[in-house]
Amino acid sequence: MATKHEIGTRERIIQATSRLMQRQGYEATGLKEISREAEATLGSVYHFFPGGKRELAVEAVRHGDREFTELLRTVLGRVDDPAAAIIVCARDLSTGLRDSGWLDGCPVTTTALESAGRLPDIQRAAEEAFENWRGMVRDKLRRSGFDEDVAHDLAHTVINTLEGAEMSAQVSQSEAPLEIAGRHLARLIDSYR
Repeated sequence: MATKHEIGTRERIIQATSRLMQRQGYEATGLKEISREAEATLGSVYHFFPGGKRELAVEAVRHGDREFTELLRTVLGRVDDPAAAIIVCARDLSTGLRDSGWLDGCPVTTTALESAGRLPDIQRAAEEAFENWRGMVRDKLRRSGFDEDVAHDLAHTVINTLEGAEMSAQVSQSEAPLEIAGRHLARLIDSYR
């Protein structure tokens, strides 16, 4: 993994924003705090993001999308059976959450919920992330022989359930919600074969 100084200033700012908003939300995250966390000047933050915090929040959501996309791509590519892949995905999410001290839940949800109805550009970026994730699950199901309608509905159910289970695991500081969700999602997927 690259250190803060091995990646460019712009990317450090995006990563810091994503991490801070993931942990404390949009409203509680200030530009000065972002610049400190990114080890960048406030001038650099404004240079790269003249739209300020809203522009940064959109980029942070996109960064979160890329992070979860990479986890999904890895798991879905490594595990042939889609039901087993969802169990592994849920397990990986629970391990990451536990290892972060229950701080690093979904990098998109916190910011998206806080912006609902007020910041349409952030909401759009979040919906694009969710659709991207659903699309990856849907594609895996289609490649595994599920018809389009079933794959579509199951993909929505998988992503919605994992999102809710991750939030529940974070609140309860327990891996159980994600482990249970993974097992039951696998059973649901298997019931359509």
